[in-house]
Amino acid sequence: MSRQERSIRTRAAILEAAARLFNEFGYEATTIGVLTERIGLTRGGLYFHFTSKEQLARGVLDEAVTVEGLRPQALKLQEWVDLALLIAYRLPREPILGAAIQLSVDPTVRGLFGTRWPDWIALQTEMLAEAKQRGEVLPHIDPATLARLFVGAWTGVQLVTGTLENRTLPDEISSLLDLLLPSVASDAVRTTLDTSPSRAVHLLAQARGSGDTCD
Repeated sequence: MSRQERSIRTRAAILEAAARLFNEFGYEATTIGVLTERIGLTRGGLYFHFTSKEQLARGVLDEAVTVEGLRPQALKLQEWVDLALLIAYRLPREPILGAAIQLSVDPTVRGLFGTRWPDWIALQTEMLAEAKQRGEVLPHIDPATLARLFVGAWTGVQLVTGTLENRTLPDEISSLLDLLLPSVASDAVRTTLDTSPSRAVHLLAQARGSGDTCD
């Protein structure tokens, strides 16, 4: 393995360890000392990649907007549905995604670093605008408004689902889509959309098996 490859892997390991600590203890209670113990690095080794806890938080947030597993579909609206399902499946399994939400809902941290919600809204607005151009979205739907409200609804569902027993995030996001799509999609398109909770598993398997992702 080259030095550059080792550096990339070390940086990724540091970010994931920091994300786990943010999820476990919160931003304020997470310390550099605990992080170095957790990952087995000296402070010098850590500071080569991140010079402060603030940089670590920014690094986690920078990784938050991801489209891994998303594949081109005949319908752009199906891609929008797929993105919602993919993040719902990946978030409980990927500490960085979970930490990005935890950092975003912490008022103190949000004041320091902002959130990546505007980036998610911009990404979805673009997808929905293309879907509307193709006639997949009803004429009265404003893509920016739908994207903004859906990001808020998705996040709210995620936060509530984390407090419930016997409910999974993919199941709940699938239900959210099923309730929303009749008010959004054209009739011809709506009946062909796949909102099943298991869809993300197959998309990720295909993308990772072929090495072909949109990320």
